[in-house]
Amino acid sequence: MNEYLENAKAQMRKGVLEYCILSVLSEGDAYVSDIIRRLKEAQMIVVEGTLYPLLMRQKNAGWLAYRWEESTQGPPRKYYAITDAGRQLLAELDTAWQDLGDSVIKIRQPEKTHSHEKRI
Repeated sequence: MNEYLENAKAQMRKGVLEYCILSVLSEGDAYVSDIIRRLKEAQMIVVEGTLYPLLMRQKNAGWLAYRWEESTQGPPRKYYAITDAGRQLLAELDTAWQDLGDSVIKIRQPEKTHSHEKRI
């Protein structure tokens, strides 16, 4: 059971990771290690090997851009930023996430949904 649970949780996280990346970058430009730290703080465990392909896919789709900045601690760093198209997608994903959550609540708590509808 634990193995199944861990796999299910990992699949759920994987499914929302791109949404979370856009959300993190909507707060400001970030270096990969900053993105990873922010995701880990929210218990969205991720490693660089997972993150880079997602960032590249989002960049190729036009949702992210990047720039190089000189670093005092080694080579230049690549900072990612959300684009206008990325912000538009994020707004649409926010709505989709809310709709999905509402659907799950209706399935998980049907009595609350029905009693709420009757009161309206």
